[in-house]
Amino acid sequence: MVVDKEGIRVGNEKLIKLSLPAGEKVNALLKKESEETFLRIRISGGGCNGLSYKLKFDQKNKPGDILVITGGTEVVVDKKSALYLRGTALDYSNSMIGGGFKFTNPNASSSCSCGESFSV
Repeated sequence: MVVDKEGIRVGNEKLIKLSLPAGEKVNALLKKESEETFLRIRISGGGCNGLSYKLKFDQKNKPGDILVITGGTEVVVDKKSALYLRGTALDYSNSMIGGGFKFTNPNASSSCSCGESFSV
């Protein structure tokens, strides 16, 4: 893995992969931001099954972050979250029912019905 001068590692889609629709939606949302930003995906404790996905736009990288270019956009994952996300796919649908971002995580032993939390 390549590490730049700020301690940011460059990863690949084996960590996280955004579908083209997910990347297009992220880029559309990024255009509305006033500063140069990127999508940060992290895992935190909580939710119905113990762990939950968090998506936010961020402007600052932290040492140890992993940068992945996927779906035509930049995604950053912290090293702790990377342990839970390895092999995860993120898709987006604009359907009225069941639309929005959807994670498919091969590490999850169970997920809640809303798809926002999981357990390993």
